[in-house]
Amino acid sequence: MTESRWDVLDWRRQVADLYRAVRAEQDVAEAHRRWVAGRERLLRTHPASPVPVGERASYDGPRVAPYDEAFRFVVPVDRSVPPQRREARTATDGVVPLERVGRLELPGLGGLDVWWVAVYGGGIFVPLKDATSGRQTYGGGRYVLDTVKGADLGGTPDALVVDLNFAYPPSCAYDEAWACPLPGPGNTLTGAVPVGELSPA
Repeated sequence: MTESRWDVLDWRRQVADLYRAVRAEQDVAEAHRRWVAGRERLLRTHPASPVPVGERASYDGPRVAPYDEAFRFVVPVDRSVPPQRREARTATDGVVPLERVGRLELPGLGGLDVWWVAVYGGGIFVPLKDATSGRQTYGGGRYVLDTVKGADLGGTPDALVVDLNFAYPPSCAYDEAWACPLPGPGNTLTGAVPVGELSPA
């Protein structure tokens, strides 16, 4: 990890711009194509990319499964769940407190906890681990929503957009120097989610 704070700021701005374009696109498959292209460009060329500097010249880009609308959900957040608190150690943000603020039920797949990143500014965080983890996808799991970092697919607490085609591995999947919050039991599905970004080649 050799990126500067200004590089990280620019990375987050570009990620936020990318997701803004995704939310504005009415054709979900086209939105996904834009996301794949934008994420590939950032991973391959940006100074704050989690891909190690020495590997970027030979990096072929992320492997992403074809879009499957069956894995796109617009679901309410159950905000009546009992509160929980976790503390996650990260490489860039120190110890990050996470507070459970709800739970999503994804038809045919199961439930995922919704976390609030309880630091300055805050944000919604929904990580995911499933039957593909450690096989087709990163063993530590993937992120679906991380609004602090700009990964926001839109919606409201009554109709939150949770599109698993946009699941992506955290930075530690690319470089062990990173420390990332990973999914716990409440964010683990027994079934497979074969869409989204797959394991780095």
